[in-house]
Amino acid sequence: MAHSPSLDTVSMGSDDEFTPRGTSRIRRRGSRLRGASGRTRGRRRGRRLGSTSDDLNREDMARVDRLRMERTAYERDLIQHLDLQQTQQVLEQCLARDPSMIFDVLCYFRPASPSTIPPVPGQPSWCICHRCREMPTVVERKCCTQQPHLCISTLPHMEAYILHAGVLRLARRIWNDLRAVVDLADDGEDNRQFRHAAYRQFVAWQCGTLGPGHRVVIPSCCVWVIRDRYPDPQGQYRGFIPRRV
Repeated sequence: MAHSPSLDTVSMGSDDEFTPRGTSRIRRRGSRLRGASGRTRGRRRGRRLGSTSDDLNREDMARVDRLRMERTAYERDLIQHLDLQQTQQVLEQCLARDPSMIFDVLCYFRPASPSTIPPVPGQPSWCICHRCREMPTVVERKCCTQQPHLCISTLPHMEAYILHAGVLRLARRIWNDLRAVVDLADDGEDNRQFRHAAYRQFVAWQCGTLGPGHRVVIPSCCVWVIRDRYPDPQGQYRGFIPRRV
């Protein structure tokens, strides 16, 4: 009895094995011709589209710019029709939704010239807010540049978002969960993690999310208000590390 092909052999064979002998050569030749013709048509269509892609991109960019200008003009017109009370209400709502907008508001209160504010004895020469302390490196000698009564370290936002232990503990839990690490219970380690959580909170509040190679220096006044709240038992602080998240 002749041995019939197994299911594995059939499943691995080509379609030609099941084509009648009289038509297999014709079908294969026809399929090659159709395939070649289809590929040729496809390449020609691709070239035609490619030849106008740059023009389409320029047209799209011009349309986007036009829509952006129309949107900006429309928003500006709406704002100009608001009275003072309505404008203040809208600004309050924006600040409530995005606390980082307080920095945009504070820009309008910065002194025109730092020399207009008399220095305080013992104050670093680069400090304007009168609350900075001397820092070990040049890059860390940064002030919030606000007037003394508007120093960022004294804003209520600092207590609510940066210094509050409950907020920082939740931030630590989320951060440790993302990194798959365990939160240590040691007192010194606890304060260190609180400080680092506060630094991350401050950067997110002021600058948003940062990535590798893009770090910011926190003003000295804010660094020290965090350190004073969560001090190191030995008074040893690592300072600014550009690569740290």
